[in-house]
Amino acid sequence: MFKDIRRNDRKLPLEEGKRILEEGLYGVLSTVGEDGYPYGVPVNYVFDDYRLYFHCAPCGSKIDNLLFNSKVSFCVVGRAEILPEEFSTSYSSVVVFGIASLVEEPSEKLMVLERLIGKYAPDFAEEGRKESEESLSSTLIVRVDIQHITTKGREVK
Repeated sequence: MFKDIRRNDRKLPLEEGKRILEEGLYGVLSTVGEDGYPYGVPVNYVFDDYRLYFHCAPCGSKIDNLLFNSKVSFCVVGRAEILPEEFSTSYSSVVVFGIASLVEEPSEKLMVLERLIGKYAPDFAEEGRKESEESLSSTLIVRVDIQHITTKGREVK
C-alpha cells in the first residue's frame, strides 16, 4: 500500500497521509485522455477505508478520461507555509494512485452523497438528503480504489 519516495527524509507516516486525506477540503484528480494529455482537476471528495469518492457531471473531460483509462492519481496538500527568509516551504502532502470506477449501487451512491453533505454542508443534512434521494438516478459517483500511497512533508524550523 505504501510506496517509497525519492527523499526518505521527507516521508511521513501512513497514518499522517490518512489524516490528510480525511481532513482535506479538496484534492486534484489527475487522469490521462485519449489524446495522451494529462488532465488535473480539483474535486471535493470523501475518503473511506482506502477509497476516495467524488460526484461529477455525467459528461466531460473527467469522465471521458476515466472511461478511456481508469488509472488515476489524486493529490491533497495538508498544509503549506512559504518561508521566504529560508527560501523554503513547510508542507505536508499525500498522493494516492488507484483505479477509478463508476458506482452503480444506489445504497453506495446514497452513502457517498450523505458523507459529502456531512463534510461540506453539515448544517443542511436534511435538505441534502432529500436532494440526494431525488437526484440519485442522475448523479454520477466515482470511486477510486487506492492501490498505493505516498506521503511527503517538511517541517522547517
